[in-house]
Amino acid sequence: MAEILPFRAWRYAEHLNIDELTSPLFDVVSAKQIKALYAQEYNSIHLSVPAYGVSYQQMADLQEEWKNRGILVQDKLPAIYVYYQYFSISGSSKKYCRKGFITMIKAYNWDENQVLRHENVLPHSVNDRTELLRHTQMNIAPTHGLYTDSQFELEQYMDESMKAPIYETEDYQGVRDVLSVIHDVQVIQKFMDVLGKSKVILADGHHRYTGSLEYRKEQMAQNPQHTGQEPYNYHLMYLTNTESDDLRILPTHRLIIGLEHFDEQTLIDKLHPYFDIKPVIEAENLPDVIAGKKWTFGLVTKNLSCKIKLREDVFEQMTWQFPDVVKRLDLTVLHYFVIQKVLGISKDEQLKGEHIQFVRSLHECLEKVEHNEAQIALITQEVSIDEVKQVCESGYTMPQKSTYFYPKVICGFTFASIKSQENDGMLDNFFKEKQKTTS
Repeated sequence: MAEILPFRAWRYAEHLNIDELTSPLFDVVSAKQIKALYAQEYNSIHLSVPAYGVSYQQMADLQEEWKNRGILVQDKLPAIYVYYQYFSISGSSKKYCRKGFITMIKAYNWDENQVLRHENVLPHSVNDRTELLRHTQMNIAPTHGLYTDSQFELEQYMDESMKAPIYETEDYQGVRDVLSVIHDVQVIQKFMDVLGKSKVILADGHHRYTGSLEYRKEQMAQNPQHTGQEPYNYHLMYLTNTESDDLRILPTHRLIIGLEHFDEQTLIDKLHPYFDIKPVIEAENLPDVIAGKKWTFGLVTKNLSCKIKLREDVFEQMTWQFPDVVKRLDLTVLHYFVIQKVLGISKDEQLKGEHIQFVRSLHECLEKVEHNEAQIALITQEVSIDEVKQVCESGYTMPQKSTYFYPKVICGFTFASIKSQENDGMLDNFFKEKQKTTS
């Protein structure tokens, strides 16, 4: 099962204002946000996103400069960092708190079946994250993983740690992010024991995790004395419990762009053999109209807004060779019957992403259709955590961007070096102690 380790985080110096230092993750930050955050001298965006012609080597040099100037300081003791996110969701009065912790986890290959994926990756994004890791040898932001603990054994220790937070800020999502730290060796061992009984589902960060795998392979090939205990074998991850009621997965809608000879009436004619179609006057109501209905989606064009529902007898026409748990997903049905069969965008073309954009905001979808920036908006429903678990266990993956675990973690709270000299003795000493207890 999953092996985790405490680590000595690099963090911003205490005299700096954390509110001016955090940033969105590289794959969700907008061009407008990048421009604004790059104007802040020490913002973490400078270490995570190579914008404005900045090279990976320049980012690595900047990181070293910040260390030398005391902008970044490495904690003296290895720790686990508790990370709570307090948030609300539009349309609900409930106040949520997603509880988790940041640690180093063994970078397991996919075929080891210890860290499970549910999405495919885009090669160019993996290459980008691998290149950044190769130059900086630093995990800039944690990926998000899910462990399963039905007894909630760790929450009491996290709650206790949260009585003395070291960071608290409100991020770009309007989420309150709070960080605290655990140094107690016996408590850390409890975290390690619980994770030692659980596989981990990768919720968010497939490109960064895959980048760690690629870098680990490179280092293994160059190191004839490889033991599996070197820092490059580990990856920074934020871990939360699948059993928590505060784990939220929001839908990600699809925008269709760049279709040649697109015609609304032809679209409806092609949908009819597969779907029951019902007009919906107010497109803003589509999420409520389709909620809880299997194989049902909203469809919006410039002059049309409707609910489409796949007819039960049509499902057996699907020829994609997936296990039932994947084939019967709403999003698989959408990608096969609407995007491939009706719109003529093949599975390979879908992976290239030339005609599909992924958008979480319903308002943004409708705006882009209204202003002719997209031809079609396909409105989807959220995926359940049970569906994610089942797909992961099947060994297959979901369609691209099936899940949007909300909120996103932020960049800037902790950085994790995988340089041997910056982890001097920590891992060696840990393994020596571990050998003593097991011998």
